[in-house]
Order: sequence, then C-alpha cells, then structure tokens
Amino acid sequence: MALILVIDDEIPILELIKNGLQKDGHIVSAYSSAVQVPLDKLGQYDLVILDIMMPEIDGFTFCAKIRSLIDCPILFLTAKTMENDITFGLGLGADDYLTKPFRIAELRARVNAHLRREQRERHTSINFDRVKIDLSAMELQVDNMLVSLTKSEYLICEFLARNKGQVFSKEQIYEAVFSLEGDSDNSTISTHIKNIRAKLSKFDIQPISTAWGIGYKWE
Repeated sequence: MALILVIDDEIPILELIKNGLQKDGHIVSAYSSAVQVPLDKLGQYDLVILDIMMPEIDGFTFCAKIRSLIDCPILFLTAKTMENDITFGLGLGADDYLTKPFRIAELRARVNAHLRREQRERHTSINFDRVKIDLSAMELQVDNMLVSLTKSEYLICEFLARNKGQVFSKEQIYEAVFSLEGDSDNSTISTHIKNIRAKLSKFDIQPISTAWGIGYKWE
C-alpha cells in the first residue's frame, strides 16, 4: 500500500486513475488543480502522478516547484508525443511519463514498478516544506541552512521525522534513539527537545509538537 498524489484537470481521467490504483490497495489523494495541493503535505506521498497540460499551473512548472521538496517518483501524463517535450519534463526531475490516451492496466503496472524500486533503494534524505534531513551526512537544514545540532539532537529529529505524525512517549524516543544504553534516562529527552526547539526557533519553525500527557510528534 502506498499514498499517491494524482493531479489532472480532466475529472473523468482523475476518477479512472483513482479507482484503478485503489484496486491495488493504494490510498489516492486526487486534485483537479495543482494550486489546490497543500505543499506542506507533499513529504507524505510515495509517488506523484502529474498531468502536464493544466490551467493555472502546468505540470512542468509544478514539477520544478516541488522536486526539491520530495524525493519520491514523479510520473507525467502527457498528450504530447514530441521527444523534446518528454526530455524537458524528465530534465525537471520527473522519473517517467505515460502518453494519453493510456490503458489503466499499464498505469497501474508502471506505478507498482516504481514503488517496488523505491522499496529497494534507501532514500538519502527526508524532505518537508522548509526542512531537509540529510541521512547520509546526519545533518538537518532549514531553507538550505545547516542547523547546528548535537548527535543526540539530530537522532531525535531523524526518528520523529521518519515517523511523521505519530506520537511517541519520552520512553519510546529514548529507547529508539539510544537503545537504552548510556548514563542518561528518558527524562533527558525533554531537555534535548527543548534545545532543538531553541535552535529551530531562530528559523521561525517548530516541527516538533507536544501531545500533552503523552509525548512528542513531528508535524
């Protein structure tokens, strides 16, 4: 099961895609215009299907806008067959394309192939609206500016960000991050998060929220 974003201004095609992908057990968020898509929610999607010829914001423009925010596959739908258009779209960061009219069986096969590939590949970063977590370098950036975190602070951010929207108690965070080793106990999590918030406040951003009486989550 995957969470898939589909954007196409042709409602019948939008419904066709949504119904087809739901048969494979996927959860589909469908929009008839790119301007309707909440950019702060993009990080949750496993794959994006994007029509090129749309009013207000065309697929090329929207792809260029969101490519730095997400690292999931982007698949273009296009009525154009000219090679230079396809090359241009892939150059913007799209991973694949399908020419209209298409068979829904082919689209489903193409989507599932990309999702299988993603499961084999380890993503090198976690991307949100303004925040990028570089998993290889173990760094957190806001607006492409490095935030100076200690190793413990970074590991807490990475753990919560990997599980975006899920609430964890201090005990659960401590066990996940420190494997119950070391001289500290789970009460130090509150101090670490306080320090993280202080550092992120300089960027006017607070992605870690408190669920009172329960714990913390990355929003």
